[in-house]
Formats: sequence, structure tokens, C-alpha cells
Amino acid sequence: MRKMHLWAVLSVFVFCSAVFADQIVLKNGDRLTGTITKSDDKTLLIKTEFAGDVTVQWSAVQGINSSQLLHVALSNGKTVVGPVATTDDSLAVTTAASGTVTVPKTEVTALRSDAEQITYDKSLHPGLSQGWVGGANIGFALTAGNSETKSLAVAFTGDRKTLHDEINLYENTVYSTNDAPGAIPGTTADSNQGGARYSRNLNPRLFAYGGADFQTNALQDLNLRTVLGGGLGYHAIKTDRTTLDFLVGPNYTREDYQTITNSFVALTLGEELSHKLGSTTLLTQKLYFFPDLSSGLTGQYRATFNLGTVTKISKWLAWQTAFGDIYVTNPPAQPVGTLPLKTNDIVLTTGLNFSFTH
Repeated sequence: MRKMHLWAVLSVFVFCSAVFADQIVLKNGDRLTGTITKSDDKTLLIKTEFAGDVTVQWSAVQGINSSQLLHVALSNGKTVVGPVATTDDSLAVTTAASGTVTVPKTEVTALRSDAEQITYDKSLHPGLSQGWVGGANIGFALTAGNSETKSLAVAFTGDRKTLHDEINLYENTVYSTNDAPGAIPGTTADSNQGGARYSRNLNPRLFAYGGADFQTNALQDLNLRTVLGGGLGYHAIKTDRTTLDFLVGPNYTREDYQTITNSFVALTLGEELSHKLGSTTLLTQKLYFFPDLSSGLTGQYRATFNLGTVTKISKWLAWQTAFGDIYVTNPPAQPVGTLPLKTNDIVLTTGLNFSFTH
């Protein structure tokens, strides 16, 4: 008798567990029981007891029955909350305030559990310290004996992207010396670049931006170049694997060389590409053209080209390669008897990248 009572209790427990779990029915007749986590118009994620997280195609879902409250986002921007049941090609949401609300499945843009809804709400208004991804690349070389040299290369990138805006930070430094007695020049590289840009989406394709860039180059006699600008950008391609942006706008440029200072208004014409190569490598490419708009410097311009790859080795470690070329049509004239300054400055760095996410 006691065994019969025990089996009865266990049966009731199992029955109740099944009753109070979420269930989805696929078009091929398969059923999955667990806890619905989230869904968009492409996939649905359900956490099952024995198979863990299972992702299924949204188009393959025939029916949904949830015992928990689900936040159902609709194409008109509204959200209804309550247990969900499928009625033909519609979802019946039993709300606390309005009773049962029936919505066509085609108008559902997302399903979220309470925990996922909290995470989603936070993503709409993250704190300034949240959402950052990036990395730092540091390389150092030293020789002694027949040659005496030192070389340091440092690169840093930081990116914070939300649903509405984006902040980009970057910095690159290359410094090397030839310390052998009588070596000329003693400094063989001394270049620094850094800047920041803020972008704000105006619609899914169009965005406005503003930014500042700074550069020094001792071997080009450039004490400081400051570029302040802004304008509009367009997302020509925006997918999970590839983004292609075009940017245009005015900028104010001030160049402080050792022998001359230039200040002028220029135009910014830019193109930026980002593409995932496989599952571990990210390729980035940027091309910018800055023609002078000042009447006294007609025909002068500056152009920059950057190409880089980052290949993940582990969660926090990657291998990074970066190539950059800066072209200036009007480097300052040098004193008589000295070599003229070159118009191109090329930098190539490679090494380990220490990535971070916050």
C-alpha cells in the first residue's frame, strides 16, 4: 500500500511538472518541454531539462503553450504580457488587465521571459561604463651587442555599441631608436595617433556622427595635427557578419609643424568595412579622403588607409595585425641641404592582443 501511495505522489509530481512547464509543438509533430527564454522573428530558444538550451527556427513552430508570463512584442511597438497559448495562426495572451488578447503570429516580433525582458530593458539604456568591447596590443623589441636598438608598439581600441548609438576610441604608438654610437638618426620612429567618435542612429540606415582625431610624428616634424569634424553616415550593409558604412561631412584641421602652422576647413569622405572571416577572425578596413576646402590651399589633401585583422585564440587572447598608411600632399619644406620630408608614412604592427568585455 505504501508503495502505491509513493507511486501516486511521484506521478502527481511528474504530471504537475509537465503541466506547469512551457511547451512548443513543431510543424513536424515534435514537442519540446521546458522554459521558453526568448524568441525573435527568426529563432526561438527554450531551456529543456535534459537537452539544455535548444534553438529552433521560428518558422518551424506550430504551437506554443506557456505557463509562465511571456512579454510578447508586436510590430506596432506595443507589448502584451501573460501566459501564451496558440490558436490557429494566432497567439492568445492572457493578460491581467485586458483579459485574453489575440494577436496574429505574423505580428509578433519577439517573445521574452521576465529575466530576458529585464536584460532587454537594460540594453536600451545601459550605463556609460557598460557594453564596452576592445583590446590592447603591446610589442617591445631590444637588441644589444653589434646593434643597439629599442622598439615599442602599442595599440588600443574600445567600442561601445547600443541599439541607438556607438562610441569608438583608438590609440596607436610606434617608437624606436638606434642607440649605436654615432648612429644617425638616433630616433627611427616616433608616431602617435588617437581619437574618439560618437555616432547616433537617426533611422535604421542613417546616422549622425562627431569626432576628434590627433596625431604627432617627430620624423615628419609634426608636433600635433588636430582634426575636429562631424557629419552624416549611411549603413550600406548591416548584417551579423558584414557592415559597410559611408561617411561625409566637414572638418576643421590644424597642423602644427616645427616650421609652419596650417589651419583650414576640409571635407571628410570616408568608407569603413567590417567582415567576419569564419568564426574566429574579424577583418576591418577604413579609407578616408580629406580634400582641403580653403581657397589658399586648393588641390591639397590628406588620405588615410587602415587594414587590420584580429583572430581569437581564447576568450581574452587574440592575434592582431594592423597596417596603416597616411598620405599628405604638402609636408613642410626642409632647410637647404637636408632631405625633403616624404609624403607617405606607413606603419605595420602585429602581435598578441589582450581583449576585454565590460
